[in-house]
Amino acid sequence: MTQQSHPNTPSTLTALPVIDLSLADGGGENRARLHSALRTAATDVGFFQLTGHGITPAETASLTDAMRAFFALPEADRLSVSNLNSPHFRGYTRTGDELTGGSQDWRDQLDIGAELPPHIPDPGEPPYWWLEGPNQWPEVLPELRTAALGWIDRLGTVAERLLHELLAAIGAEPDFYDYAFAGHPHLRLKLVRYPGTAPDGAGQGVGSHKDYGFITLLLQDQVGGLQVERPDGSYLEVPPMPGAFVVNLGELLEVATDGYLKATSHRVVSPPGARERFSVPFFYNPRLDAHIKPLDFPSAQHAPGATQDPDNPLFAEYGRNELKGYLRSVPTHKMATDLQGRPIVVITKPN
Repeated sequence: MTQQSHPNTPSTLTALPVIDLSLADGGGENRARLHSALRTAATDVGFFQLTGHGITPAETASLTDAMRAFFALPEADRLSVSNLNSPHFRGYTRTGDELTGGSQDWRDQLDIGAELPPHIPDPGEPPYWWLEGPNQWPEVLPELRTAALGWIDRLGTVAERLLHELLAAIGAEPDFYDYAFAGHPHLRLKLVRYPGTAPDGAGQGVGSHKDYGFITLLLQDQVGGLQVERPDGSYLEVPPMPGAFVVNLGELLEVATDGYLKATSHRVVSPPGARERFSVPFFYNPRLDAHIKPLDFPSAQHAPGATQDPDNPLFAEYGRNELKGYLRSVPTHKMATDLQGRPIVVITKPN
């Protein structure tokens, strides 16, 4: 997606803002400080480090221990929950099997979402309902299910609170988008391993992209490699900050605010040599069938306009954006699109 300048964006960026969500508990001056910091970060950068979120080191260790145990399993055990087995795009993807911007990402990952019964779309229903369904879990690692689903519940609560404070920070009703998350929001996470530089020397851990939902909270280890695009096209390194989540806004919030809130391109550069990097992005996204209304807020008349990209149309119905992203990034799930942008899923089963 083409990067658009923002009137409040500095020409250079040397570090991400750090925002303490616990200021929301203080009332008065503390909450005003929180809102000022959120407003500046969300309109200038679209990225920040979040502290004061209430997630404990023990909760984090439970998830990261289970994640490392999963990636230490023999490949046969990981492939037993292959993404290719799931019409819901849940499960394991081997290193190099996913693309960003048409180029190979050098990472492997496990896609997990809220545990729901399969929703096989009836004739006439949108095909994005394929995305709702159960996860796949390796039988040899039962603790992974407990840790991952617990993480989705806990971070869903943090993200909901953060979204409310962000909307309040720009003068909107905090609960404006509660309708879009009512019922079964499409909460997802990825357990990701970057196994070092690709054999051909390419350094694309994951290529430059924007997230297409509402809010992403990223847990990263101490290896580093995340980079955020500056307005001039250069990239800012995001050093790991113990105890913090890296937060970025997605394209739907940019579109809903006509560009006032900013979705920013970012990428991961592969760690050098054979060094591994682990990360866990959590995606706070609305129901698949939620129609995202334009946000009503006092400064709407000053919004610069959302980024336009003819190669990446954005739809008001969230599920269409989500399915479009999967079909582009996972080539083994074949994609065909008619002129109206209605994607069609053809599931490819492994041989």
